[in-house]
Amino acid sequence: MQAGMVTTAYIIAAVLFILALAGLSQQESAKRGIWYGIAGMGIALVATLLSPKVIGLSTGLSYIIIAMLIGAVIGIYLAKRVEMTEMPELVAMLHSFVGLAAVFVGINSYLDHPTLEPVMQNIHLVEVFLGVFIGAVTFTGSIVAFGKLRGIMSSKALNLPHRHKLNALALVVSAVMLTQFVNQGGNDTYLIIMTVIALIFGWHLVASIGGADMPVVVSMLNSYSGWAAAAAGFLLGNDLLIVTGALVGSSGAILSYIMCRAMNRSFISVIAGGFGNDPIASDEEEEGEIHSTTAEEVAGMLTSAKSVIITPGYGMAVAQAQYQVQDITASLRAQGVNVRFGIHPVAGRLPGHMNVLLAEAKVPYDIVLEMDEINDDFTDTDVVLVIGANDTVNPAAKKPGSPIAGMPILHVWEAKNVIVFKRGMASGYAGVQNPLFFMDNTRMLFGDAKDMTGEIAKHL
Repeated sequence: MQAGMVTTAYIIAAVLFILALAGLSQQESAKRGIWYGIAGMGIALVATLLSPKVIGLSTGLSYIIIAMLIGAVIGIYLAKRVEMTEMPELVAMLHSFVGLAAVFVGINSYLDHPTLEPVMQNIHLVEVFLGVFIGAVTFTGSIVAFGKLRGIMSSKALNLPHRHKLNALALVVSAVMLTQFVNQGGNDTYLIIMTVIALIFGWHLVASIGGADMPVVVSMLNSYSGWAAAAAGFLLGNDLLIVTGALVGSSGAILSYIMCRAMNRSFISVIAGGFGNDPIASDEEEEGEIHSTTAEEVAGMLTSAKSVIITPGYGMAVAQAQYQVQDITASLRAQGVNVRFGIHPVAGRLPGHMNVLLAEAKVPYDIVLEMDEINDDFTDTDVVLVIGANDTVNPAAKKPGSPIAGMPILHVWEAKNVIVFKRGMASGYAGVQNPLFFMDNTRMLFGDAKDMTGEIAKHL
């Protein structure tokens, strides 16, 4: 392909990527948006492989194709094995790959030592330094996010002494080394030391953020991976990679900001590792009497109800109970009961996690409502089913000093009856006890969510 044809293909791919993002903004058009993205990436890939730069590398092209085939086999294998509940961990791991790729591209571009004019040489060195820094932070930060989401690492925030000062010191030292790196026309020592600092900085930055804010962190790392890709695009002289990275980086930042507003969190606080938002630890444990119930009793309450709201959480995803929940929904709607779903912005481990699961089970889109749309309706609701949710319905968020203090939550306790589906009395992902379990209008239905919802569906 001639250079002009490659540029045209890149423009078409960029437009398709924008259409993909637009399609993903609505559930009804999400599938179409994904196909736009696939088509755009396919065009970009073919155009790059057939570009003059790549075609001129006879040996290099064969290596690229071999690497692509190996990556494709691994990708297909993992895609078939990964459950929907594991999608957040997969996304975090993919972000780490983007960050690591940016580090390799930056170091390779530096070692290539292109002959440039002094001004362009300085610009190139800045690109190398920033690309490696952003990539390294994204790499280790994403690894920590994967560990927390997977349960390998504790979901509690790592509170090292003077942690914010340590973060600030890492940034200052890196900035000083950037100046020296450029002034000296490049220096291996500065680049190596900065890479090590960035790796540690990324690890500490995410480790210092608690589990309750992890969905925002995943979105934030998505933004970081976009900027890392854009940096790699500058180093490789690839315009489409720059545009794509900017799209991913900006959309991820916007999503993180929206989620922080929904959680009443400071955007700057979260991306700075919780700076200025240190909760006051409390050793007080909520105690009270637990009222348990059975699937048959719940079915009876649902049958006599006029209005029902279902608030799903990560527990529903783990149990794969969305299909049984849809059976309950269909049965109740057939009997004239007004059934709706209340989705918290950070329900699950990833934005939109619950929406995807419910869509997979063919739950109608029009009865799946966001928190702001449904929160005022709980007072007029007969029964609320809390299926696998915990932190998103925890009244402790209204208690000063709680790790989730200030986080907007679904006011499920305002309903006449609340049924909480849980395996046991363990606290949520944020590690905070839930006073909802001990309220007079709450009934606990213990057991696997899939089994319990299946029994309820049979009784209905």
